[in-house]
Amino acid sequence: MHPKKIIPPELVCPAGTPASLRAAVDAGADAVYCGFQNATNARNFPGLNFTFEELQNSIAYAHNHGTKVLLAANTFPPAGKTDLWKQAIDNAVCLGIDAIIVADIGVAVYAQNKYPDQRLHLSVQAGAPSIEAIKYYCEEFNIKRVVLPRILTIPEIKQIKEEIPCEIECFIFGNHGLMAEGRCSLTNYTTGLSTNMDGVCSPASHVKYEEDENKNLTTKLGEFTIDQFSCSQNPGYPTICKGRYLVPHRQDAYYAFEEPISLNLANLLPDLIEAGVHALKIEGRQRSRAYIKAVVSSWRSAIDDVLEGKPPHISDLLALTEGNKQTEGAYASKRWR
Repeated sequence: MHPKKIIPPELVCPAGTPASLRAAVDAGADAVYCGFQNATNARNFPGLNFTFEELQNSIAYAHNHGTKVLLAANTFPPAGKTDLWKQAIDNAVCLGIDAIIVADIGVAVYAQNKYPDQRLHLSVQAGAPSIEAIKYYCEEFNIKRVVLPRILTIPEIKQIKEEIPCEIECFIFGNHGLMAEGRCSLTNYTTGLSTNMDGVCSPASHVKYEEDENKNLTTKLGEFTIDQFSCSQNPGYPTICKGRYLVPHRQDAYYAFEEPISLNLANLLPDLIEAGVHALKIEGRQRSRAYIKAVVSSWRSAIDDVLEGKPPHISDLLALTEGNKQTEGAYASKRWR
């Protein structure tokens, strides 16, 4: 019996700026994903993302080094206001983008009808965790790859892979993001800006820090208190889903939605590759160039080790995780909470 052939997975890496894109390419990324400087992508923050000219130059740099570039056009247009998303698709195709990551059905229809040869990936924002949902997107919009939500175990991923007609991509490191992906309304409730329509989660313009006489720091989003830290603690960026709250049935403040923690699947890497995952995705378009260089380099080496039949050697990335905590989440067990 011949041994099962292992297909090398793509290492898909984030880039919030042209400098980060070059860092990811140089560190060994097979593909880099990024977005335009507007509401068409789910990381629409001041100082991040790409102009038309920047993306043009970045695609040229990446392609010269054998790296693909993917455009995240993965937010949902307001009703009757689709011009910005159509322009993003048009511009991306004009620049020779390797794939466009979409979530909205209308955006997918526009891209498919106008550019039938353009490769489309389904964003995690679409929230498609089932075989039936994925098949629907493949049949109706010719989706070539689906980015799976972070709620599936490896056996479930393997089963899905065997029954769907497209490639699969899984997150392996970075923000855990377990809120209902593509459907989060908490930021919209507190700031009036939507993660899924405006591309802004916890916009910096609404973030406030207040220090008391004892040097305790209170973090707020709009008028809502998110957390409080002593002078010896390291405060996190205030997001509603990862704040600590006082509730009637508890006397202490606790993480009512989810705890600040990062996903790290280093120990599960051989299992993911054996399951036939086509692409392994690092989260972090808001992260620095130094972060991108360190994380991408480490994962590049680990993937290469597995493909050579060696145990994955991955640098200690705990210092780069959120809250200096990491988890394998639902990938390892459905009992995880």
